[in-house]
Amino acid sequence: MAETYTISNEALDRLFQAMAQDGRRILAPVDADGRIELQLVARPADVAQGYLQTILSAKETVFPKVERLLSYELEPSKVDLKDATPQALPTVLFGIRPCEASAFAALDAVFNWDTRDAFFNARWQNLAVIGMACTQSDAACFCTSVGGAPDSTKGSDILLKPLADASGYQAEVLTDKGRAIQALVPECFLSSEPSPFSPAVVESAFDQPALTAKLPGLFDNELWVDQSLRCIGCGACAFVCPTCVCFDIQEEADAKKGERLRCWDSCGFSMFTLHASGHNPREKQSQRWRQRVYHKFSYYPQRYGMLGCVGCGKCTRACPVDMNLKEHLKDAAEVQA
Repeated sequence: MAETYTISNEALDRLFQAMAQDGRRILAPVDADGRIELQLVARPADVAQGYLQTILSAKETVFPKVERLLSYELEPSKVDLKDATPQALPTVLFGIRPCEASAFAALDAVFNWDTRDAFFNARWQNLAVIGMACTQSDAACFCTSVGGAPDSTKGSDILLKPLADASGYQAEVLTDKGRAIQALVPECFLSSEPSPFSPAVVESAFDQPALTAKLPGLFDNELWVDQSLRCIGCGACAFVCPTCVCFDIQEEADAKKGERLRCWDSCGFSMFTLHASGHNPREKQSQRWRQRVYHKFSYYPQRYGMLGCVGCGKCTRACPVDMNLKEHLKDAAEVQA
């Protein structure tokens, strides 16, 4: 059960000190020459103010761009094989938005749907999320269209809401991980009743359940060709997305030794589905664009019972040719099957 407290700006500084003394690294949005990036911070004053979103997603904390799975050396009479040990530093993600916090569930669904992934779970178990409710939005945001909200608690261990007088935050302690953080400096969390909070306004853009139900009948619709005409297949959308989980396994080796690496990939790349025979079942960009939409709004619900999209809008902001996912989904929801 969630418990509601207030924490002052001064008390938050003490909380940061306590988390660092407890051996936890703290990652938070930082203004890096106009770009909002997740970086290591030591105190609340290091955290960006008035930011909308980080440019990149927080998924790299549990799913790195590149990670070594094993290494080997070839010896005259044997192969010396060494499994990699996951690097899982105790980490606190501070100040990420509710949409991004909720995205970890989509990653967890993939990495644990069959065999449990030791690398993902080692990092996930050592990660705590202190989310920050949204007070602003832009035209790319559509969290309310996919079951989220600017002040959603899903995925956060503690959710902070700025107080109207800017003196601190209302803190909702939601999970055991959150309570463990609270226990570091319990005197900093003052019991209180929920205070008024005005979250950002994000109007619903389309009927998601209706869209998901309609997609099987739209597979051969010309809509996907029309929408994909601008797409250049660069993969920027996948690389900033907090829920995209496609990866490739690659070998880096010479005649004597090598490493096996797991690397980010994207179904938007032309070679993603290329077979060794030369056949490519998704040889056209329109097919790859359709796959992206279906993966998140049809296949994910079928397999995992959840969406593969949280409506954060990062893909739209990162797209070099201005493809707006919210608008494309709205058009798909309105087309006749």
